[in-house]
Amino acid sequence: MTGYGASLILFAGGVGLFLLGMRLMSDGLKVAAGPALRHLLSSATRSIGRGFASGLLITALVQSSSAVIFAIIGFVNAGLLSLGQAIGLVFGANVGTTLTGWIVALVGFNVDLHVLAMPAIAVGMALWISSRGRPAALGQALAGFGIFFLGLDALKDSFTDVGDVLDLHALDGSGVLGLLAFAGIGVVLTVLMQSSSAALAVTLTAAAGGLMPLSAGAAMVIGANIGTTSTAILASLGATSAAHRVAAAHVVFNLVAGLAALLALPGLLAIVGWITATLSLAGREATSLAMFHTLANLLGVVLMWPARGVLVRWLDRRFLRAEEDEARPRYLDRTVMATPHLALDALRLELRRIGAIAHRMARSVLSSEAPQDGRLDGEHDAIERLSEATIEFAGGLDSSGDAVVEAGQPAAVRVAQYYRGMAERAVEWARAPRTSELPPGPAQLMASLRAAADQALALADPNRQSPADDDALRTAASAFEDTYRHSKDLLLRAGGHGMIGSTSLVRTLDEASAMRRIVDQAIKAARYLAAIGSTEPPAAAGPPTRPPPVEG
Repeated sequence: MTGYGASLILFAGGVGLFLLGMRLMSDGLKVAAGPALRHLLSSATRSIGRGFASGLLITALVQSSSAVIFAIIGFVNAGLLSLGQAIGLVFGANVGTTLTGWIVALVGFNVDLHVLAMPAIAVGMALWISSRGRPAALGQALAGFGIFFLGLDALKDSFTDVGDVLDLHALDGSGVLGLLAFAGIGVVLTVLMQSSSAALAVTLTAAAGGLMPLSAGAAMVIGANIGTTSTAILASLGATSAAHRVAAAHVVFNLVAGLAALLALPGLLAIVGWITATLSLAGREATSLAMFHTLANLLGVVLMWPARGVLVRWLDRRFLRAEEDEARPRYLDRTVMATPHLALDALRLELRRIGAIAHRMARSVLSSEAPQDGRLDGEHDAIERLSEATIEFAGGLDSSGDAVVEAGQPAAVRVAQYYRGMAERAVEWARAPRTSELPPGPAQLMASLRAAADQALALADPNRQSPADDDALRTAASAFEDTYRHSKDLLLRAGGHGMIGSTSLVRTLDEASAMRRIVDQAIKAARYLAAIGSTEPPAAAGPPTRPPPVEG
């Protein structure tokens, strides 16, 4: 095999190792960060400046702007971030991703990479296979870090023998068409590898190997920046409206930053030249390109920062169709499943939506004297579809030994099933024949039972401003059970004394039973919904208090 062919194979293998290392490192750090990632992202709610700083810091730590964009989508879906706050995070993530270029430039060309890679892989794999939870995730990240450097080393070696064969100077990187061609190469590389960091590593190693002029490398960096938006676009296909808006903000930022950097290319390269000369870094093409990457993204922030309000208002008017369909999940997004704690937040919000529909159905039949199943059928169908999507989403979470996630998955399934049960009982109740008129005594009993049911449902409402604690819910369940048993005893006694006809008695008892089942499922759903995010399931309900004696 010729030296050129061997270099090509080495190049492909180097890219593969680099991508594998990036994936392992990013996935491991996301799991290890867990609650810390949520805390950093939630700090963005305080101001857009904090959002920018949080986005920069998280991306620098996780080493994947795509992963951070996905997490941002999850927080917006979960209602923990507004689109305006998410914009700051998107800006920060695009600046934070430039750290990869600095690692490649400062470490990859000045340190023996095997000295770094082999111990990292050895220690990381030992942790990964011998532990669970966060230590295992840290081991995975450390092993990925080592593989990342092995891939970078292979890329460096692959370019040492192809400089004479592959002369990219011939494309004349200084001309407009040549610059556009190199930018297009950067876009294609990023789309094919689904990683701007990998495309950037290829660009930096090629420039350091003398395969292209600095201006061509800068154009490829711009292309890689634009190409990275493909990941967010693909992730948002078929997703929620919030996902579409965050992805669109990412695309707009990168397009504006890329176009501005192309127009300002001579000036930016002049600034880079002055800085490298001042710091005695002249002649280090990889360092110059890493610096250019940072300056180009900062230029994008400077241009987009004053226009962020206009961008948010424009995006808020887009992608509305999904929100008009009540049966379509609004918070469940596949992109957030890689961060289980964020996925639990999304699950909790989607379950609250399902609960709101189920409670609306229950109150509708509770307050009506006539069947009204036409509208209820549509709401019942929406709950069926949403529950199936929620259960599937919960089952797809990877807990990775995390006790909070392991406890949250079955709790979410239980809640979905309870709300489905509420919807089914409401539809059955609405379709059942009603008693035209009851005598005053039984009518008063049923009115009291309806009032008790309404009280219990209000306490169990998932969108209640101050959610009731577990003790309050258990007390409400016990109180309703007492009222139900007492009312049932008196209704049976009234039927035995001929105060109610047999048909009316059966229908009235069926109605009371439907109320009881709806309240029971609502209370259970509220208790398990409150337990999502905790390692402990709700305590089992104790036996109801003894009903009062039936008066003669």
